[in-house]
Amino acid sequence: MFNWLAGLPAVTQALIGSLFTWALTALGAALVFLFRSLKRSVLNAMLGFAAGVMIAASFWSLLEPALDMAQGRLVPSWAIVAIGFLAGGGFLYIVDRTLPHLHLGFARDQAEGVKTGWRRSVLLVLAITLHNIPEGLALGVAFGAVASGVPSASLAGAVALAIGLGIQNFPEGAAVSIPLRREGFSRAKAFAYGQASGIVEPFAAVLGAAAMMVMEPILPYALAFAAGAMIYVVVEELIPEAQLGDEGSRTDIATLGCMAGFAVMMILDVTLG
Repeated sequence: MFNWLAGLPAVTQALIGSLFTWALTALGAALVFLFRSLKRSVLNAMLGFAAGVMIAASFWSLLEPALDMAQGRLVPSWAIVAIGFLAGGGFLYIVDRTLPHLHLGFARDQAEGVKTGWRRSVLLVLAITLHNIPEGLALGVAFGAVASGVPSASLAGAVALAIGLGIQNFPEGAAVSIPLRREGFSRAKAFAYGQASGIVEPFAAVLGAAAMMVMEPILPYALAFAAGAMIYVVVEELIPEAQLGDEGSRTDIATLGCMAGFAVMMILDVTLG
């Protein structure tokens, strides 16, 4: 099924995969041309779905292969994966405390990171961009692992990861562009900001794939690192945002969205990978 992709260099594979995820971000952002606003319950379901996909991808596409790759080394496999996982979360913690950004649903004065006079729209885009960094790295590392000949890594598994991340990027694009439209932005400008939130993924994916080609011994650490960064984003950003709403609103909608996202990513990874 993926013969045409198999003959390409890992960096090119990662670039193609991440351009696909960026395209779905743009497709989701394009919903702003059809809708001016989204019901909070719909937005929460979308964010919950994205969280479920990222949780499933962290285990099935990253942590499980990392544990397999770490077998037979001087350091116990569980220690290698734990170190990488915690390092990924720690890296995102530092970036989160440094990069100015604003999560969806919060007032401008609740922006995180260093103090800045940047506009609310820019800070909203930066918040989504922040958690696209580990997604891009995860894709690059996955394709790099295949090229390095790691037995537990497969091209189909890397493609499954790209598909899963692309699916969850669709609602994220809408989650940026439509709120901006509601705040008075033109449709074109809201779309531009929405799709721009995913532009970092191709850069991160190429970097991840290139690094894996020259630093194969750190592959298990790198896979666990990407997983830790993704879980940090889910717990620190996506789940809290998905639980926002007016008093009396149903938080179970976000929970059901998360369950659905997890199931979709698990099925993709098991059937394709």
